Amino acid sequence: MLNKKGQRELAYVVKIDGICAIEGADRVEVAQVGGWRIMVRKGQFVPGDLAVYFEIDSRVPEREPFLFLESKHYRIKTQKYFKGTVISQGLLMAAEDFGWEKDALKPGDFLTEKLGVTYAVEEDNVRKSASADQYKRMASRHPKLFQTRAVRWLWQRVWGRKLLFVLLGKKQDKKSAWPSWVTRTDEERLQNIPGVLANKSEWVATEKIDGTSTTATLRRRGKKKYDFYICSRNVVFDRPDRKTYYDFNVYTEMAEKYHFEETLKAIADRYGLEWVTLQGESFGAGVQKRDYGLKERDFMGFNLIFSDRGRLGSREAADIMKEYGIAWVPIVDEHFILPDTVEELLQTAAGKSAIDGGMREGLVLRAKDGSRSFKAVSNEFLLKYHT
Repeated sequence: MLNKKGQRELAYVVKIDGICAIEGADRVEVAQVGGWRIMVRKGQFVPGDLAVYFEIDSRVPEREPFLFLESKHYRIKTQKYFKGTVISQGLLMAAEDFGWEKDALKPGDFLTEKLGVTYAVEEDNVRKSASADQYKRMASRHPKLFQTRAVRWLWQRVWGRKLLFVLLGKKQDKKSAWPSWVTRTDEERLQNIPGVLANKSEWVATEKIDGTSTTATLRRRGKKKYDFYICSRNVVFDRPDRKTYYDFNVYTEMAEKYHFEETLKAIADRYGLEWVTLQGESFGAGVQKRDYGLKERDFMGFNLIFSDRGRLGSREAADIMKEYGIAWVPIVDEHFILPDTVEELLQTAAGKSAIDGGMREGLVLRAKDGSRSFKAVSNEFLLKYHT
């Protein structure tokens, strides 16, 4: 689930919407939470109860009360039970499991940081690091100074941090900070917003590619000067020593392969933009388990954002980028009508990839004007590639 800042939370308080029996099961049943179905102990919850939900693709700490997950390496993932008849996604725990009173849980509370929950895949934790904060980099260069009472007092105030940066900051601190005009690319999952299925207007369905999110952005600085940035989901690769999860830097590799800087300059000049951002997926050899049969790496765009218009619709963006030799994610259906149930949409998401004919990771559904989007990830894909 995304928080108000658009960042994904991995553990949060939910309400149990329903309980379903499992045929032939004496000790377990299925709890329904939004569009998620999670196997739980029989009698552990009743509809209306509050519980702590841990999303798939997360990892809990190696301590109580999570020691029962030792055999799973403390990972939360999509799993099949009862000869494949039951799919369980996530983990539900009660307040009592943590030694808390029942009224300690408040609907919608985010507990990711409090409980020490991280991503199951280390790459995602690297991308989510806070190392791109200009103020923290400045402070790290003056450890003794930032332990003094006066500086700590200034640090606790927004204006104080700005003042300290004027006095102590350096150009490299600021340049490495995340570009303030760029929105990160986390998409909300269908199961967290099942109510969206009531919207029967037309959506654009595009293929979701299993790779690593890549952002290229350029901002005008004067009449003929520009600042260009190439980023992963959360890290700006503006210096040669900036580390990446991979043994290679796929982000700068794609920037060079497709001439992102020159292309964005041309687009900014053509449309008279203050800034322009291209976001997409880098994929192929060595990026994820699903390599699409590629011996090298490739890129496809999924967002084109203009300073004056915001995110463009998929078809317009695809047509623009085609002129510059950059492919767009496959558009599956430009007039897609959402089905009535989560299960129906997940089945539709589990089709064949337009890239190589293999298993598709899922679909991303976008409003016609590009203003809203969410993802539907195939359960079959998760079971094969994310377990």
